Amino acid sequence: MNKSLKFKLDMLLDRYEELGALLSDADVITDQNRFRSYSKEYADIEPVVICFRQFESQSSELEDAQVMSKDPDNDIREMAEMEIGELEDSLEILNSRLQKLLLPKDPHDANNVFLEIRAGTGGDEAAIFAGDLFRMYTRFAETQNWKMEILNERHGDHGGYKEVIARVDGKNAFGKMKFESGAHRVQRVPQTESQGRVHTSACTVAVLPELDDIEVIEIAKNDLRVDTYRASGAGGQHVNKTDSAVRLTHLPTGIVVECQDERSQHKNKARAMSLLQAKLMDKAQTEQSDEQAETRRSLVGSGDRSEKIRTYNFPDGRVTDHRINLTIHRLPQVMTGELDPIVDQLIIEHQADQLRSLGQEDD
Repeated sequence: MNKSLKFKLDMLLDRYEELGALLSDADVITDQNRFRSYSKEYADIEPVVICFRQFESQSSELEDAQVMSKDPDNDIREMAEMEIGELEDSLEILNSRLQKLLLPKDPHDANNVFLEIRAGTGGDEAAIFAGDLFRMYTRFAETQNWKMEILNERHGDHGGYKEVIARVDGKNAFGKMKFESGAHRVQRVPQTESQGRVHTSACTVAVLPELDDIEVIEIAKNDLRVDTYRASGAGGQHVNKTDSAVRLTHLPTGIVVECQDERSQHKNKARAMSLLQAKLMDKAQTEQSDEQAETRRSLVGSGDRSEKIRTYNFPDGRVTDHRINLTIHRLPQVMTGELDPIVDQLIIEHQADQLRSLGQEDD
């Protein structure tokens, strides 16, 4: 284990013991906010501490075995050498696990998500593909036991969506979906194509974390224009009689969001405000990332919305994620929500990239 990693772990161990004492303090117990904050930090650190203590214990056992390996008794030496091999293998695994546990965590991984899908180049076929992508994500959400609700939608002339915005509510939703942002391309023969030629169409996908109350971005009233209008689409007579749909325009940035899913204007405004705050945070983070692009670029792409990240090739039945050069020949399964093989590999590659950066910092 290198010195930098050992130093970080020693610091965490000290903090863990300090938190344990604080959580037993009467003043902290009566202050629910402090108690909740310390409890969360304690729970976050605990897996690292448990792993580190295992590493320290086995390191001590290895030292003892190395001493025994010099014993004049052949049987003791042989037993010690066997133990040394086992301990060295175990320590290598624990060292790797500790490095992963120390990787910087995205503070929004546990958050709910705003999912936006927009038809791009390709006309009607792009809108149909947007509908296919939305069904794919809906089924993926079902496999994760997440809830999905549509906030706004504009249907295509021949099916699918010109635009659809949904909220995904569930455990670790952003952590699993954040690498879906970007341009998705489809290659297939459209139903309207009489010559049987393969066409290429595209959609853009944006995944934004829903902000927690503690990190909500304040928006000045003078910076906001609020418009109400009658919702379109399904909803019966009620929709036609009330201006329940809400459109918010953030004047300084020109960002516009709409919500018409709820029958209550108040609920629509609250949903739209939450989406606007997520967009403003994403804009600020994108600008910051652009400034530091060379030093912070990850293997899974820059997050640029125009970047082509994935191709769905129907004639060959394959899906290719261009960021990690991953191709799988399970297109029908992917389109029915079996995204885990792609999502898991993206997370693994992202962690590998973080580990490389961690190693460079230690050099």
